[in-house]
Amino acid sequence: MLTATQIFTTVFLVALITTSLLKLWLARRHQQHVAAHRAEVPEAFREIITLAAHQKAADYTAAKLRLGFIDIGTGTLFALLLTLGGLLQALHTGLSSLFAEGGYAHGIAFIASVTILSSLLDLPLTLYRTFVVEEKFGFNKMTLRLWIIDSIKGAVLGAAVGLPVLLSVLWLMAKMGPNWWLYVWLFWMGFNLLVLLIYPTLIAPIFNKFSPLSDATLKERIEALLIRCGFRVSGLFVMDGSKRSAHGNAYFTGFGAAKRIVFFDTLLEKLQPEEIEAVLAHELGHYKHRHVWQRIGLLALMSLGFLWILGVLIAQPWFYNGLGMASQSTAAALVLFGMVVPLFTFPFSPLMSTLSRKHEYQADAYAAKQTRALDLINALVKLYRDNAATLTPDPLYSTFYDSHPPAAARIAQLRVLS
Repeated sequence: MLTATQIFTTVFLVALITTSLLKLWLARRHQQHVAAHRAEVPEAFREIITLAAHQKAADYTAAKLRLGFIDIGTGTLFALLLTLGGLLQALHTGLSSLFAEGGYAHGIAFIASVTILSSLLDLPLTLYRTFVVEEKFGFNKMTLRLWIIDSIKGAVLGAAVGLPVLLSVLWLMAKMGPNWWLYVWLFWMGFNLLVLLIYPTLIAPIFNKFSPLSDATLKERIEALLIRCGFRVSGLFVMDGSKRSAHGNAYFTGFGAAKRIVFFDTLLEKLQPEEIEAVLAHELGHYKHRHVWQRIGLLALMSLGFLWILGVLIAQPWFYNGLGMASQSTAAALVLFGMVVPLFTFPFSPLMSTLSRKHEYQADAYAAKQTRALDLINALVKLYRDNAATLTPDPLYSTFYDSHPPAAARIAQLRVLS
């Protein structure tokens, strides 16, 4: 008769292999679907997307998918090495010679070591993606020097913020008794809301330069839209996105009095004023429908549920032993749980994608009421073209991975509203 440890090991292996194979199968479907439609622009886009632009998007998608295959494979092998391969246990034991096992310093060092190893594993693919794939298709504007500076800034910021947060979590887990998971959840939600509040003014400027929108005509148009929508922001800013990439975007950040609208400089260069207004109206639609707060609420419920599950598992020897660890600690529990949760939640990705797509359609409909639907159509088509986004994704792959509706479906819906 199998022990609880053997059963959990089997469940883990089945979940790991099944999830990895599912991801590879989906990526292969997507690759074949895009290739099969490479030779012809979809009918709805033939008048505005050239065959050359369509084929560039197909080739760009294929290049990213090839990297994805490698990423899935190495990630699977790394998970096996960490768990059943004994690397996590070796790290945990090795660090015990430097720090008292079970202490806060030991826990922080253990989690930091796993994070560093994971980052080093991702490093070759990250460099190749940026300086080969993005460079080949004309998107990368980043120099190696800037990449190194960004990496150092990110590491320093991650340590400055992450280490105190991690220490707080480990302290709560040790001191708050059986219901520690509730206190950790309250702390975690408070921390996330604090980040949303301070990100625009304290964190984002570390990496990018933000300048007030100087185009008086565009500013007047946008302010008129904000008044019509009853929306207040602390400012309109342009971000030097072209410093790193040719991709264009716009976004809201912050909440309450700290809300601000940020345009990539690349976006302003590519779109006409009425198209920029339509894109902004779409983003306003998310706020009008309270999508941001809905997502925060959903994530809050999910994180509460996951922490409760961890609260149950943390005291079970089979949870550690089944994943290759003889040692039991709060830090080990956090690492192991962080590894297994994605394996069991990936099959439910379409549920999140469906909700996100519903929100996108609602935001489009709101934009079509506040501006002309045709302007949003033109803006989206330009963004699809200039960002080399494929117009022909595999439907099943898109259901799992894409938070936005496929281009054809989204444009078709907007034409009905125009």
